[in-house]
Amino acid sequence: MVMESLTGVEKFPVADLTGLREELLHANLDSWQAADVISNYLVTRGYGVSATGARSSASRLESTGYSVERMREEFEKLAMVA
Repeated sequence: MVMESLTGVEKFPVADLTGLREELLHANLDSWQAADVISNYLVTRGYGVSATGARSSASRLESTGYSVERMREEFEKLAMVA
């Protein structure tokens, strides 16, 4: 299921999430480093994010193999409009 805003534009396009997933999988990052990558991804798209929330999300995502759908769900919860 694709989550779209009221304007019909995806908040987190599959292509972007797939690229991020590949980066997270192949960079051999620990959960703190993965949280920094996730935070950067969200911040560059205009969202605020708490460091604690990013670390929790990174740990949950790591345990699920960084599924694109799971990433979208996590980011929908984690992203705060800045």
